[in-house]
Amino acid sequence: MLSTKRAKLANWIERQQPSVIGLEEFERLREELGPISESYLRKLLRDSKRPLAPIVEGVRQSNTGELELSLLALLGEYESGDDAYKMAVRGLVITAKDHAKWRGKEENVLWLTMWLENPPLFPAWARLRRASAGG
Repeated sequence: MLSTKRAKLANWIERQQPSVIGLEEFERLREELGPISESYLRKLLRDSKRPLAPIVEGVRQSNTGELELSLLALLGEYESGDDAYKMAVRGLVITAKDHAKWRGKEENVLWLTMWLENPPLFPAWARLRRASAGG
């Protein structure tokens, strides 16, 4: 008998064998494993080491390199999505910004705010920011 959410997720992955876990699978898993918070499900999925779509992986903030990579991946999702998808991506970045504020990660708040204010400009800004930090 599977009792933990982690075990239930492992069983689901074994049965479904998804090549990439996208938004559709994420929503299905929220229903099957519920009640479960989005952040905890993202953590379990990251721990599973399965390939995740950027919107499922979310914003990684352990260091600015990971933050930049996840924001660049989300930019690709944002630019290719319809209006509803764009709003979902923005919502994810706004939540990440709120978490960075709560943890006092001012540099991360700056990166996330820049992405939210002008997503297409973000890659050039990130290059300049890295260059100024290194020199």
